[in-house]
Amino acid sequence: MQGLRYAIVGIVGCTLLLPLFAQRAQLPTKGRRQEKSAPRQYKAIRVLPRRGQSAADMRFPERAPTEYQLSLRQSAAPRRATSEDRVRPLLRRSTDSFSPIPPLQTRAEPTTNPLPKPNQDPIELPTFAYPAEPNLTASVPNRWEVTMPEPRRYEDGKLDAIYARNRWWDPFNRNRLKGDLPIFGRKYFLNITALSDTVAEGRRLPLPTVASAASSNDYKFFGRGGQFALRESFRVSFDFFKGSAGFRPVDFEIRITPEFNINYLLARENAITRIDVRQGYRRTDTNISLQEAFLEKRLFTNARAAFRKAKDSDDRGSARFDFTSVRFGIQRFTSDFRGFVFSDEQPGARLFGTFKNNIFQYNLAYFNLLEKDTNSGLNRWRQRNQSVYAANLYWNDFLTPGYNLNFSALYNNDQPKFHIDKNGFLVRPAPIGFPIPNKVRAGYAGISGDGHIGRFNVSHAFYQAFGRHDFNTISARPLNINAQMAAAEIAYEKDWAIYKISGFFSSGDNDITDGSARGFDAIVPNQQFAGGGFLGSNALADRGLINPLFDGGGTNFLNRQPIPLTGTGVFLFGPNSLIPNMRAGLFQGQANFVNPGIILLNAGMDAKITPKLRSTINVNYARFHRTEVLEAVLFQNSIPHPIGVDTGLGLQYRPLLSDNIVFTGGAGFLAPMSGFKNIYTGRTLLSGFVALRILF
Repeated sequence: MQGLRYAIVGIVGCTLLLPLFAQRAQLPTKGRRQEKSAPRQYKAIRVLPRRGQSAADMRFPERAPTEYQLSLRQSAAPRRATSEDRVRPLLRRSTDSFSPIPPLQTRAEPTTNPLPKPNQDPIELPTFAYPAEPNLTASVPNRWEVTMPEPRRYEDGKLDAIYARNRWWDPFNRNRLKGDLPIFGRKYFLNITALSDTVAEGRRLPLPTVASAASSNDYKFFGRGGQFALRESFRVSFDFFKGSAGFRPVDFEIRITPEFNINYLLARENAITRIDVRQGYRRTDTNISLQEAFLEKRLFTNARAAFRKAKDSDDRGSARFDFTSVRFGIQRFTSDFRGFVFSDEQPGARLFGTFKNNIFQYNLAYFNLLEKDTNSGLNRWRQRNQSVYAANLYWNDFLTPGYNLNFSALYNNDQPKFHIDKNGFLVRPAPIGFPIPNKVRAGYAGISGDGHIGRFNVSHAFYQAFGRHDFNTISARPLNINAQMAAAEIAYEKDWAIYKISGFFSSGDNDITDGSARGFDAIVPNQQFAGGGFLGSNALADRGLINPLFDGGGTNFLNRQPIPLTGTGVFLFGPNSLIPNMRAGLFQGQANFVNPGIILLNAGMDAKITPKLRSTINVNYARFHRTEVLEAVLFQNSIPHPIGVDTGLGLQYRPLLSDNIVFTGGAGFLAPMSGFKNIYTGRTLLSGFVALRILF
């Protein structure tokens, strides 16, 4: 046991020192200070031969002079003045507006009469007429098809060049399959995105033995908790849209995204893979689902000009092009910056848009949730009898540029239903206490922020939950919901490293018999916080671009692993969440507002070791907010509050300097403290994973 602790301390120390030494090795001896001396001039190491003639040697051929130019030269030559010289200024004055468009057709030859005498009529000047305009037709070429001849800057074809050929398998250059060129016409595009996620993971969990243990003569309460999981997900998205998406929102869009998943689980105890112990401790499962299938249509521009009659055909209402669009079908939606309350892919309707020069962004959404597959987490073609209503408003550059604010309001209406998952376990209602089908009607009101204030990156959130739970299986009575959640993070970025500290709080219930539920729980959380979301981009979470089942996103043990609660059919912690919500099932259980809650403090660092290699480390100290619920469920007295120290390490390698190929590895260690030891054991829990992502 002591040797394992020394090993953990050594790994943590190496991870902290590795980014420091690696980055220092890349810096010059003088550091990053600006040198005062003038820069030295160096000769080129290699002069590349260019094709063709240099610009200095190029000569343009001279053209033969026209008749008009010859006439000008002859008129400029010195000659003897005649009587006609008095008339030429008058003719030149009358023909200046036509010059220099030679030749001109004349209807009459200029007169040769001598100059008129006084008191006589003036001479008659010649009249001129334009030639007939030719009947020419002009066509405007398609700007998408305008191409240049194949250029070669250097003789050596292996060297980099500015231009490159178009290839159907190349996503980096002009590609018709990636939406760079229209598939037909000038405004209709197709964007195909293919994604492959392969994850191999090992973990050790505190699992109790069952009556039919995997090994004979095993009488221990806790069995062998080792597990190995292998998952492969293949996802293809077909996105057909009209309009120039790089300049304005699309006119309409149709997207279809099927996903295929195959997963394998190897456990060391029975009744883990399935409830039937005769099935053994191995399981292989597959599933195919439709994760996105929606139609989006842009309705109008959000400007005062949109509510009046257009002045002319070019009057589009607003140069800023604030808009309102509607989307119907299975779509991805995330309610806030970090996915604290709701982040999922579900069928519904969504009205969204911007106004005030994109300073404000809003969403009004309704979702009718589908059942989830137990082992893959993908959608199934079965109604869950659960509805979610969401409304939020983003205020960009609030008070200071770079800091954004979010106001959210959500409502969860989960109807009673009896449901057994794919492996044979009861998930609704929760198999604890009095398992009677029940209804949850919970509302959420919250405010969150994300961005930077000066040199500091700031992220925070606060939610108040309220509503009614008509029958809680643990309390065995109706409850009024009154719970809170808060989170805050401050980060400082210096050169290649980001140092951050954060805190997370979810309230717990201190009395299961008082008719009030004070333990906070979310709808479908996907929390990118305090060791979660290593690969996820927080900047995209508010636009609904984080996959709620993202493999490889978290590194810390509590963020990533589901921990079953001893002696019950529920999980103390679920995946992608820091809330100890005591739900049944990973994705299919109902929200439970009778739980112990948590207080978590985090210190971490993200480092860019090289342009291709990135690392992260997070150390969390966690403790229960309340333990009265655990004491009532487990029939134990005086369960302490400390949970333990959770350490997570992660490395990400991008060999192409892009997200097309990404290797990720991580490990999490939970060193239990008195509260966790009282419920489970003092054995250190650990997990590790290796992931490969290929994106086209």
